This record gives sequence, structure tokens and C-alpha cells, in this order.
Amino acid sequence: MTTDQLVNYRETYEPLTEDPLTLMARLARGGLYDQYAVYENGPEWSYAGGVLATFRLGREICRAEGARDLSAVDEWLAALPMTRWRVYGWAAFELGAALAGARPSDVHGGEDLLYLVVPAVEVRVKGDRVLLRATEPGELDRLVGLVRDRGESGDPESTERVSVPLEDGGGYREAVACALNDLRGPGPLTKVILSRRVAVPVPLDLTATYVAGRRANTPARSFLLELGGIGAAGFSPETVAEVTADRRVVSRPLAGTRARSGAPDEDARLRADLLSDPKEIHEHAISVRLALEDLALVCDDTRTTEYMTVAERGTVQHLASTVVGHLRADRTPWQAFAALFPAVTATGIPKTPAYDLIRTLEEQPRGLYAGAVLTYDSSGALDAALVLRSVFQQDGHCWLQAGAGIVPQSRPPREHEETCEKLRSVAGHLVPAQDR
Repeated sequence: MTTDQLVNYRETYEPLTEDPLTLMARLARGGLYDQYAVYENGPEWSYAGGVLATFRLGREICRAEGARDLSAVDEWLAALPMTRWRVYGWAAFELGAALAGARPSDVHGGEDLLYLVVPAVEVRVKGDRVLLRATEPGELDRLVGLVRDRGESGDPESTERVSVPLEDGGGYREAVACALNDLRGPGPLTKVILSRRVAVPVPLDLTATYVAGRRANTPARSFLLELGGIGAAGFSPETVAEVTADRRVVSRPLAGTRARSGAPDEDARLRADLLSDPKEIHEHAISVRLALEDLALVCDDTRTTEYMTVAERGTVQHLASTVVGHLRADRTPWQAFAALFPAVTATGIPKTPAYDLIRTLEEQPRGLYAGAVLTYDSSGALDAALVLRSVFQQDGHCWLQAGAGIVPQSRPPREHEETCEKLRSVAGHLVPAQDR
């Protein structure tokens, strides 16, 4: 968008007359915009459609001034010709290696590592009210009509599902065994997260998949998007970074996993086993330590406010902690995000040698998997969800992906089973596209 005139959002409120998930799905399915994002952040749901302005960082971040700490994002935002904006976007996993100073030739993946947009319209739901925002009067009127018009009863939810075998067909156990050779050797690496892809054989109806998956899951955040050339629906178990308007920074690492069976007695037994397993406790403790170290790069008063509780996330339960700090006066929320990204629970310890081993042992770049979907607004509030428990569609391909944290005490069969436990959070809810 190129204009010297200030652009203001027009706003109006409507009462909420349906559950937020259904409204978000209707807006996404309405075909209003080629690019859109739905983001669930606790009690607030948001739909953002269209593009007024775009910010993109590619592999040139390795050498660009102002990119290595993401201060270039702040410069772009300062020049926006609109007020009271909110940015939506995503960060690819490989952004982490670029931020760490990897050479451009060593940063695998697509050209875009960070993709942000200021949308043309927004619909935000909180409580019993719906806030509608648009820069053009006609678009605001159209949004009002869509929110009011629920149709007969909405599209019926499909009961058809795509069956996807979750067993390892690509040498995941062997990759874990190779990683263990490094972890048990003299090098600095103490933990690495290795993932594997599972191909989905047919195109999906991502909106229907999102609705079915969200009804069955208990995520910390959820999202649905067609943005920057990739489609995804996800049920994030944790956040990478949360920055409030008063500059409080929060990260919520999860590490250590057991299944959830749905049977209370069995789930309690698995929970007790998780809380007493030396391998899982060690994996979690070193992850929290690194999260605190990352936070200390940009914050004062860093501390742990919750330690080693258990969070239930769909088909699995995790050891969970919360680390917090106060952003220093000379640092911005984007610099806090740069310090914490990627999540320690999706890379390894230390992060730099973990990048190298992941690149060596995984067959292809991760892209959005283990990256972040995020929002940032003019108040300074940033919220970045870790992209796990997700399904992806891009360039005619569709896939799931899941990983496990490998430490010296790991056993390849158990780590493989952990990936299956995580994949089941999404795999049972895949709705095929009807025009396939």
C-alpha cells in the first residue's frame, strides 16, 4: 500500500448470536479474500481478511541491516499510514537460523521466513459482542451483512474423514538413533527436537478440518489461515512469546509428554508416570532453563511463575511451566520475539548446533511447522503461537508433522510413539475437500 494520506478503520459493533468458532468458519468459507487469517487467543477470536500492507523477510535477513534483531519490523510499522492497526502473520522455523547468523546458503526453505500483513478488514469476538473494522464503508456494510446473516443453519459439518496411517515410513527411529550418537558424544548438544512428516493423500477442506479439530482439542491457541502462499489449520499447545501492552513478556514451554486416553483412571496413571519419569523431568528442566536464558537477553526480573505442572492438550498431556520477565526500556516486543524464537521446545539446546543436526537428519525444511503464527497491534501487544498440532497445504501437497524431544536418555521406539500420540490430535479430524 502506498499513500501519503492517513487511513482510518471504520468500526461498528454487533451482538454475537452464534458460537465464535462457527462465525469464524463462516467468514473464512465466505471467499471474501484470497488471503485471510483466523486466530484464537484465549477469550478473543479474530478474523482478518485482505491486505493493506505487507512486510516480508527472506533469507537475506542473514546480512540485512536491522533484520537480525527484527528491528526492521519496527521501522516498517512506524511508517504505516494507518492508526490502531493489528498485524497478522507467520514466521517459518528457518527464521531462527537466520536470526542466529547462519549463512544464506545454510538457511533452507522458501524465500519468505517472516510474512506479516495489515488486513483490510477485521472481525473480533470477545464476550457477547462482535467488533467489525474496515477501511472502506462498503466493506464494513458487507461485513455487517455477513455477521447478521447466519443462513438456514450454516453448512452441515461433514462426517467424512481422511484416513492417514501414522506409522513411520521414513526412518524416524534411525534418525533418533543418529541424534543419540551426537547427544552422547563430547559436543555441546544436550537436546534436539526431531520431527517427521506424514503425507495426507488428498486435498482437505481446511475450514471444516479446523472446526472438527477445534471441537475435539484443548489448545492454548488455534488458527486457520491462507496467507503468504500457505494454508494451515492448527491447535497450538503453547505460546512462543506473549508481550502485553505494559511490556510483560511471557513464554510457556511444554516439554515431557504422555498420551491421554479419555479414560480418567488411565489418564491419571499416565499423568503420575509423566511427573515421575527422570527422562521427562530432565528434558523439561533444561528447556525451562534455556527459556529463562533467552528471556534474560531482553528482560529484567526474569523468573518462573509456574513450574512443572501438567497441561492437557488434545490427545496428549505435557509438563508445563511459565517464565516471565519485564521488557527492558531499550528493547521492543519484536526483539523479545527474536530472542525467544524458535521455541526452545521445538529446536534444541543449544539452539545453534540443534539447527545443524535438524537440517542434517530431517528430509526437508520445516517451513511453518515449529514456527509461529502471530498477531501484533499498535498498543505493543504481541502474541505468537507455536505451530504444532497442525495440518498444512502448499503447492499441491498436504501433510501433518510432529516431533519429539531427544535427550541422552531417549529410546527410539518411545520417541516414535510420542510423535504418533501428537499426530492423533489432528489426524482424526481431516475433512476431505468436496471437489477433489
